[in-house]
Amino acid sequence: MKSPVKGPDVVHDIVGIGFGPSNLALSIAIEEHNAGLAADDRLDALFLERQPRFGWHRGMLIDDATMQVSFLKDLVTLRNPTSDYSFLCFLRERDRLIDFLNQKTLFPLRAEFHEYFEWAAARVAHLVSYDSEVVAVAPVRDAAGQVAFFDVTCRAPGRPGETVTHRARNVSVAMGLEPHVPPGLELAERVWHNSELIPRAEHLAQSGAPVRRAVVLGAGQSAAETVDYLHRTFPDAEVCSVFAKYGYTPADDSPFANRIFDPDAVDVYFSAPSEVKQSLLDYHRSTNYSVVDMELIEALYATAYREKVAGRERLRFLNVSRIRHVAPGAEGGVEVAVEFLPTGERQALSADVLVLATGYRPRDLAALLGDAAKLCLRDDGDEPRVGRDHRVETPPEVSAGIYLQGGTEHTHGLTSTLLSTVAVRAEEIHRSVLADRAAVI
Repeated sequence: MKSPVKGPDVVHDIVGIGFGPSNLALSIAIEEHNAGLAADDRLDALFLERQPRFGWHRGMLIDDATMQVSFLKDLVTLRNPTSDYSFLCFLRERDRLIDFLNQKTLFPLRAEFHEYFEWAAARVAHLVSYDSEVVAVAPVRDAAGQVAFFDVTCRAPGRPGETVTHRARNVSVAMGLEPHVPPGLELAERVWHNSELIPRAEHLAQSGAPVRRAVVLGAGQSAAETVDYLHRTFPDAEVCSVFAKYGYTPADDSPFANRIFDPDAVDVYFSAPSEVKQSLLDYHRSTNYSVVDMELIEALYATAYREKVAGRERLRFLNVSRIRHVAPGAEGGVEVAVEFLPTGERQALSADVLVLATGYRPRDLAALLGDAAKLCLRDDGDEPRVGRDHRVETPPEVSAGIYLQGGTEHTHGLTSTLLSTVAVRAEEIHRSVLADRAAVI
């Protein structure tokens, strides 16, 4: 995709680092703001994305997997219900609006919501430079000694070995999360993180190599989906699900619990004392962490029971267990040692693939921002201090802004890494950037 053409002397009002749903929502908010305005009143924005095209968790776009948030929590509706960037407008353009409504569901297929994201991203492609991995963010001081800008350096699209630098008054960091690999384990040809599930599984299936056993580590939604997907994809394989719990924990998606994802809940969480913040996280972990939709739990249990009745049990649940050791096995597979925690007894599993459905963790802000990260003030837990408008607190001599879209669970609560409030957060950042620019002018 062609990159935006910008002159070397352009100073952008904001440069977005990463172009997943969060910065996509921000780009739409800016695009709608700019519509009909004179050039001097518009916000100049540029978004940098390391992928060659838009993509959001492509490795887990299982054909029948559905979203876990309502379609109304799309890129725009909670900010601007009349926006023509909404999921419903996308359906109308695709001639599927009536068909979708006839399903009587709030939760689209994950693949369809990804298609919606791609549709929206294509409409703001003039604001995005793909294949542009950011490698450095450097503070720039003005004549008065204020840090008034950031120079954001990225790899030049289509020119290997070359870089290009963009100057910005603000940066919006939305790099998403990175796959978490538990200590003592390493990714390999037959040891995958579930974020790569579909392409890895397809490659293995096409290779013709036999798959007799697959092991999945994890107890959350992605782990259960991975177990189900492998069980269906490799009909001759035994699939072993390993987790420390006694059984999968159902996700709490009841109406009152779901209010923890409301925009107003962010206000409550942000203003609460640290001990109350921790209590809220502890009380409501079952809405998001290491939990599984009840429908999938029941489907997996029914499958396991049917197999038990038939006398051919391909689906096995090794509960109250942990993986203690992994080593290369025969024919390119892996040897997995699983310990049953109550007794300490271990069993050795010869597997053709081990999938780590072990979640994600925030990316290292210091590694991404480099020298600019030194300007970020920290709290007592060494986490970035972040304002309600998602702007990182910095010393008085810094007027340029760093906005975080994600990695702010400690200040903004459970919605930090979820889709629930992306539209509202985009508006909050948009307004903050406008207010800052007005103050400077």
